[in-house]
Parts: sequence; structure tokens; C-alpha cells
Amino acid sequence: MEKSNKAHILVVDDEEKIRALIRKYAEFEGYRVSEAADGMEAVLSVRKQDFDLVILDVMMPELDGFAACREIKKEKDIPVLMLSARGEEYDKLLGFELKADDYVVKPFSPRELLMRVAAILRRSGKSPLPREQLTFDGLTIDAAGRIVYADGQRLELSPKVYELLWYFVNNRGIALTREQLISAVWGYDFFGDDRTLDTHIKLLRNSLGPYRRFIVTLRGVGYRFEG
Repeated sequence: MEKSNKAHILVVDDEEKIRALIRKYAEFEGYRVSEAADGMEAVLSVRKQDFDLVILDVMMPELDGFAACREIKKEKDIPVLMLSARGEEYDKLLGFELKADDYVVKPFSPRELLMRVAAILRRSGKSPLPREQLTFDGLTIDAAGRIVYADGQRLELSPKVYELLWYFVNNRGIALTREQLISAVWGYDFFGDDRTLDTHIKLLRNSLGPYRRFIVTLRGVGYRFEG
């Protein structure tokens, strides 16, 4: 996958944990992510680089999100999704008056946030996922359609099994711990046990047939995709 085929998102928040959380989920969905810690840094980044969307927190030092949104829209016609711990109608209306494309109140679901990101990018004509297919011998993954083929036959994968496979191929060649896989596919707040991962690994391997060999077990560590 070439970087140029991925939508480029700028995540702006003065809380490093929030930026890291959004980055993890956005990269998992196939986006390219840059970060800024305050509104001023965001405006400077927009002047220097091209982005397909900006996720912008409201309450920040240096330059708050509303002021940053105003300046960003002056610079370039980029979709902006506002984040705020305040859900008052006045704040939302102000955001939309500044031509923000959406407004999400904290605390938020990362998956819902990424659904809104995808919707904005579709409206703006940007592709949220790489368009080309990934092929490993006879195994083909259509990223945009979330479709997997083995020797030309379409595989019926549950959403979680597909997400597990997608995380593997996006991190191919890298040793992944069980904790990393659970956090990436089920979320950082998952309260289940390891048997959930074991079950989905087994389902994925069974679905892949001869291409199950790509998922290698690393004793005492986790797994690695070798395609």
C-alpha cells in the first residue's frame, strides 16, 4: 500500500492519551495520521502539509479549537470534526457556524468517531481506505470492500475475524502480543478473557484453509503474520 492512497488525518488534542487512542483506531482502519498538541501547531501543520480531514479538540492552550477551526478554514478547504467535553447547544452551533463538518462530545466511542470520519470523507469525495487489493499467494484482501478471497473463492468472515486479519496484514512481519491484538480488535476497555482471542484465531485459521500458515504462533509472545 502506498501512503498516497491513504486518507491523511490530523489529530489535534492537548491530551496525549486522546491522540494516541484516535491514532490507534485510525491507523487500524487504514488512515495515515499526524498529530498536533494545540491549535497553533495545528494551523502551522495545515499550512505546511495537505490533510484530508482534521479532528480538532475545542479546549486547548495557545489557540482553542474554535479559533483554530476558523484559521484552518481560511487556509484550506479541509473537513473538520470538532471534539469537546462540552455538549451545550451553543458550542455545537458555534462549531457549525465556523463550518465544522461534525461535532462529537467526549467521552466518545472510538469506533463511532471513525464511522463519522468515514462518512465525512465519503461526502468530501475522499477514499477512507486504500483502493488496491492486497495479495499473499492465493489470498486476496479487498480493503475497500472488506472482502477476502482464497483461491478466488470469497470467504465468509465475521466482522471481528475480518478485523483480526486486517490488523495482522497491516502489521505483517511484526511480533504481536495477545494484549496488542485484544486491544486493537476489541478495544482498550475489553473485559473478556483470552479465550475470546483464541476462538477468533481458530476461526480465522479455519477460514483461511491452506493459507493458515501465514499466521505463525510465537510461543510465550503471541502471533506474527508472515505473508
